[in-house]
Amino acid sequence: MRTRLLPLLLVLMAGVLLALGFPLAAALAAAQQQTVVVDRIDDTARFAALAQFVTERGPGIDERQSTLYGELVRYHEVYGIEVGVFFRDTTAMARAPKDWDVPASGEPRRAFREALLGRRSHDPPQVWPWQPNARLAVASPVVRDGDVVAVVLTDSPTGQLRSRILHGWLLIAAGEVAAMLLAVGAAFRLTGWVLKPVKVLDAATHDIATGRMKSRVAAAGGPPELRRLARSFNEMADNVEEVLEQQRAFVADASHQLRNPLAALLLRIELLALELPPGNDEIASVRTEGKRLAQVLDDLLDLALAEHAAADLRLTDIGELTGERVAAWRPLADEKGVRLTGRGTAVTAWADPVALSSALDAVIDNALKFTPAGEEVTVTVAADGDTSTIVVTDGGPGLTDAELARIGDRFWRSNRHQNIKGSGLGLSISRALLTAGGGSLTYAHHEPHGLRVTVTVPRTAPEHPAGPEPRA
Repeated sequence: MRTRLLPLLLVLMAGVLLALGFPLAAALAAAQQQTVVVDRIDDTARFAALAQFVTERGPGIDERQSTLYGELVRYHEVYGIEVGVFFRDTTAMARAPKDWDVPASGEPRRAFREALLGRRSHDPPQVWPWQPNARLAVASPVVRDGDVVAVVLTDSPTGQLRSRILHGWLLIAAGEVAAMLLAVGAAFRLTGWVLKPVKVLDAATHDIATGRMKSRVAAAGGPPELRRLARSFNEMADNVEEVLEQQRAFVADASHQLRNPLAALLLRIELLALELPPGNDEIASVRTEGKRLAQVLDDLLDLALAEHAAADLRLTDIGELTGERVAAWRPLADEKGVRLTGRGTAVTAWADPVALSSALDAVIDNALKFTPAGEEVTVTVAADGDTSTIVVTDGGPGLTDAELARIGDRFWRSNRHQNIKGSGLGLSISRALLTAGGGSLTYAHHEPHGLRVTVTVPRTAPEHPAGPEPRA
């Protein structure tokens, strides 16, 4: 979620900074140019005051015209600005350098014509740093007896002006970059503050989905809406846990309470069988169904306890443990004519030894139950990255894809195997035992025929080795 929220915030912040930066840069350039224009207007006004007293088109050069010419020459030498005083017909009264005239076109010509109308230059076109040949023309009228008799015209180079504008822009850009970095840091903090409760909520949801029902969310940070959501989530988790506890307690209590009357019923059936003729088919059928019902009640009680109990995880040599279970089941395999073999070396993993042993017993029992005589059941132990696996393959008839999707469901048994002893709860109990310790149980086809069951347990140390704890 951060990868989607963070770019949106950054784009918005960048847009705001650019929207402020461009007008600020334009205003800075205009202010710098206006400063230069005001300075040139002052200079032209001073030269216009000197030119008022010069005799108009007099023969030779009088003292006042000589003074004006000297001022213009010194001004040009010091500042490098072309300056001149021109009559209305563009004839020069005085100028520096001597060969400079009013251009026939361009900005100086426009400023000259504007001054002939009695107006000073006040708004020449903006000069930008990327215009190396740009010039700044400023003109002021020379007024005598209310009439414009001449024009003072300056044509200034813009190198220093463009340098100052560029320097100001660099400062603005540096400020924009600093503001953007600050905005990025603020965006990271903001998204972290907003999304931290969501991450904690997601982790707690995952914990509950994987069986750690005690996990909760601490509603201590983030926006008020997310804190309220965290409190609602905790209330929901409490209610779900309470409902599950009630269901488990009901199953356990019902299984336990039904065992005593069922045991009494089976005893009465045995007493009744003593009074009937030997070989009675009905009493044998009743006895079989009663024993099956007792097995179902025992499995229900085991399932309720498996789902409720916390795993006692410890570092376990699953290779040695698997070898022990294979050795324990080998006599039964020999009796049925099935080859039971174990493969693999010493492999360690974090598991509850009792729960893993019970799960292996259920899986191996299931494999031997459906494997015909002469076939083989293989138990292989291996390490695969962060997990260790125990793979049990059999040579039985296997399952179809539709049946493979349902295997492990409570009380489910294939229609082809209804006549085989079992309650349909063994693999469900195994899955509950493994899930409590972070393990899993998966099923697949085995070639050329049979079923492949994979028991997976983690090799990394658990976050809650002593059982599920509330999330802080």
